[in-house]
Amino acid sequence: MAGGGEERNQRRGTWQPYAMLSPGMLWMALFFFAPMVILARYALSEPRDRFSGKYDLTWRFENFTEVFDRYGEQFLRSFRYSGIATLLCIALGYPLAYWIATRGGRYRNLLLGLVVVPFFTSYLVRTIAWTTLVGDEGPILGIAGALSLEGALDSIGITTNGGLLQTQTAVILGLTYNFLPFMVLPIYVSLEKIDFRLLDAAKDLYSSSRRAFWKVIFPLSLPGVFAGTLLTFIPASGDFVNAEFLGGPNNQMIGNVIQNEFFVQFDFASAAAISFILMFIITVGVLVYARIFGTDELSV
Repeated sequence: MAGGGEERNQRRGTWQPYAMLSPGMLWMALFFFAPMVILARYALSEPRDRFSGKYDLTWRFENFTEVFDRYGEQFLRSFRYSGIATLLCIALGYPLAYWIATRGGRYRNLLLGLVVVPFFTSYLVRTIAWTTLVGDEGPILGIAGALSLEGALDSIGITTNGGLLQTQTAVILGLTYNFLPFMVLPIYVSLEKIDFRLLDAAKDLYSSSRRAFWKVIFPLSLPGVFAGTLLTFIPASGDFVNAEFLGGPNNQMIGNVIQNEFFVQFDFASAAAISFILMFIITVGVLVYARIFGTDELSV
């Protein structure tokens, strides 16, 4: 009898992990894998006729090459904008996260709360608010005008004919603002786990503060930078809200193209093909990035 009970416990222990995973796997199956299958079917289909809105699965792989040829410029623009925004998020977010982790003290939670305060407002509302900030009568151009910087900003391509709205600069600024918290929080978590007494140990070995930071602290915080980069670059690449409100027709990103193909042109095959190309490029980029920086120490 004891042997039978032990055997039942072993069987139960074998299946328990799968039982715990089943709700999550069911969710993924219903809301990720099933839509992906439907999207893949559209990507390989062609319309039955122009007006019916019905598609037949014909395994038409030409959909992928055609949309890439048509919208290659928007793909490159999306990755350029999101890449610049990601670098700006690192440049702004790392010092902020470092200061909170090392100097925040008892106000640390308050400061982190201030970082996430923008999430209490709709993403759309925050982006529309930036149209006022970068508008012709907005404070950014007002400060530039007061400092007589209009000509200099035009010459280096930040503004166009003295304007900032509907330029690539406005789109990049919007992306940087909206995704900055996604960079700050992972870096902060990574920095918080570091024993900063290592800096004192490095100085005892005659290292300067700057050298100790780059040789000790920064490498240990790379998992946070890695996670923050992914959390920033991936959604920024597919974003369409910032380009729509801040960029205008000449600065459309690939997300705007997908939205237009789905909801304006009703060309589901092209929209699905563009979506798969975007996912493929991002996946390959993430794998290469992970290969270069490594993820063994990723603990954020």
